[in-house]
Amino acid sequence: MEKLTVIKVGGKIVEEEATLQRLLSDFSKIEGHKVLVHGGGRSATAMATRLGIESKMVNGRRITDAEMLKVVTMVYAGLVNKTIVARLQSMGVNALGLTGADLNYMRSDKRPVKEVDYGFVGDVKEVNSDLLADLIHKGVVPVLAPLTHDKKGNMLNTNADTIAGEAAKALTSHFDVTLMYCFEKSGVLMDENDDNSVIPEITRPLFDKYVKDGIIQGGMIPKLENSFHAISAGVTKVIITKADEIGKNSGTMIH
Repeated sequence: MEKLTVIKVGGKIVEEEATLQRLLSDFSKIEGHKVLVHGGGRSATAMATRLGIESKMVNGRRITDAEMLKVVTMVYAGLVNKTIVARLQSMGVNALGLTGADLNYMRSDKRPVKEVDYGFVGDVKEVNSDLLADLIHKGVVPVLAPLTHDKKGNMLNTNADTIAGEAAKALTSHFDVTLMYCFEKSGVLMDENDDNSVIPEITRPLFDKYVKDGIIQGGMIPKLENSFHAISAGVTKVIITKADEIGKNSGTMIH
């Protein structure tokens, strides 16, 4: 089976000129088939502020009302996505920017209201992996924005980690998939203040132990939960690493 690398990169990295350029240069050098999934939350918040729209967050997750949905659609599918696509084209990578609505490649349901009404936020229900695989086999490099749709005419704001995980899982029927989550740290750390304390490998029992002991906490817990879901669905390996080390096989490996 041919190899495919799915790389998810956080908003902060794609929103700053120097880190974006370096990331895309490293990404362009990855051999074989690849997919890039990006965030863009800071840009969306900055644009909303300029337009006089208040950004509301609960537990680090954005509340997406009708006005904020317009902003994230403009910023994620437009400014951030197309900037990345244009840069990759300049590096000889034949990139194609997509939201879940494009080619109906990813459909979501609007998240039901429980304790919190997240508004127009999507929980992924269906991925058209045949279509994505067809594009990839033609030499296209998909660049996926963190937006899906409900097939009823609405765009939905969707967590970029989730999009990367769902795309990776769906593509396991066509490729031998490696999923990489890239952010500002060198991997999952034993001590969050010590960048050299990277945990090289994490299994499910180790993860449970680290959570219980308070070593792994906050936003890292859902990232790792996503990673284990991906592994159990057939993704060969998941790596959590620093964005400027994507070509180096360093970071934390999830088994």
